[in-house]
Amino acid sequence: MIGIIGGTGLYRMNGLEVDESQEHQTPYGPPSSPVMLGRLDGRPVAFLARHGLQHDLLPSEINYRANIWALKSVGVRTVVGVSAVGSLREEIRPGDLALPAQYLDFTKGVRAASFFGQGMVAHISTAHPSCKATSALLARSAATLGLTLHRDKTYACVEGPRLGTRAESFWLRAAGADLVGMTNIPEAFLALEAQLGYCTVTVATDYDCWLDDPAQHASVDQVMNQFRDSLTRVQRLIARAVADYQDDESRPCRRALRSAVVTPREHLSAAQKDILDFLAR
Repeated sequence: MIGIIGGTGLYRMNGLEVDESQEHQTPYGPPSSPVMLGRLDGRPVAFLARHGLQHDLLPSEINYRANIWALKSVGVRTVVGVSAVGSLREEIRPGDLALPAQYLDFTKGVRAASFFGQGMVAHISTAHPSCKATSALLARSAATLGLTLHRDKTYACVEGPRLGTRAESFWLRAAGADLVGMTNIPEAFLALEAQLGYCTVTVATDYDCWLDDPAQHASVDQVMNQFRDSLTRVQRLIARAVADYQDDESRPCRRALRSAVVTPREHLSAAQKDILDFLAR
């Protein structure tokens, strides 16, 4: 089953027939919102609003661990996120959709970044943080619908909540980033620790602030308006992907924890063993 994490402006999927809205408690506290379970064009899906149903959570206040845990607990095996981003490349125009394949992490340690720690050590490989199979599925869906979709882009995740300086914008471009946002880290890495496929559909809402024209610089109004204008295409894309989705247990993400856990199992507490068993299942 696909789990959808809705970002800025996406608090419920059009066409989602909700059968149940579940409140969850996880070992890490409650997720950002209830998990809505239902069907999209007859296929089962789960939906969670990343910033809360009233958008009352800053990027650094999101309980990313609880969100991923809650989605996996209801049977999600693949996560498709939706995120607003700034474009750092002229060819990715405001309104365009793009799929990150790689990430640059410029968060500052405020966010809980791993399910591991406090006596349970593991080091997963994040050489390929986005699920290639999920990206390919979304690309096929976009082609079927005739939608423009930029692929294999690099997303720089910054702490926020402020919008960036021009110096930072130029620096991120020089570092090889194509997109800049505030929410995909640690979400992508936690999904991998939970052995879930993960890919984000990003909506370029602006050119950040690297262009000379101040009218092109990011603002909240610009972000919200452009994202709303793009939501119909985003939801069509995800609905098409859900219709064509087939789970595949042979994907590399399903083996992310193999050889990653360092602490011997006999040295783990009962609670830690439960966490590890949940992530590995």
